[in-house]
Amino acid sequence: MSRFERPMFSSWRAVILHRPHPAVDALTRQLESLHIEVKAVWPQIDERDALADVVFFDADMGHDQQFPWPSGFSPMPLVALIGSEAPGRIEWVLAQGSNAHMLKPIGSTGAYSALLIASHAYQKARSHADDIRALEDRLRQRPIVVSAVLQLMQQGYAGEATAFKRLRSIAMDWGMTIEEAADAICKNDRRTLER
Repeated sequence: MSRFERPMFSSWRAVILHRPHPAVDALTRQLESLHIEVKAVWPQIDERDALADVVFFDADMGHDQQFPWPSGFSPMPLVALIGSEAPGRIEWVLAQGSNAHMLKPIGSTGAYSALLIASHAYQKARSHADDIRALEDRLRQRPIVVSAVLQLMQQGYAGEATAFKRLRSIAMDWGMTIEEAADAICKNDRRTLER
């Protein structure tokens, strides 16, 4: 696992999606002490605010329509500000894809650790999502690999293992993935076969 790199918060912009409240004032003070630009908004985030580096949101009065993205697909780390631990509210927070939380009432500490945890969790979730997409793409291309192995077998590479070894060799020679090489073979790209 790669080491987590602490973000430089001094260049960050934070949006606090919360009605006017002492919790907003306390959180604003904490974030400004970290040199983070802070903007409090209510009742929703507009598209310009969606460019923030982090969003703190009210878990108690929040609802899906407050965000300009689909539930669970935020383009930045989310930190839930939780006052009520009602199961329905917690489920809604989780459905939003919250990466960290702070319990209300907000005091003079907690924002820094919430930012670090949210940033780390968000980066990790994005990395996992990218890995899953890459694996799904490879899985979708498996029939092409099978077709390429069959074509190579028809061209005289006896046996599945020998044909697959030739496919792997072609991919390495061309500096491409096995799936890309298989696609080229299936398209009868003679240049690939000659190299």
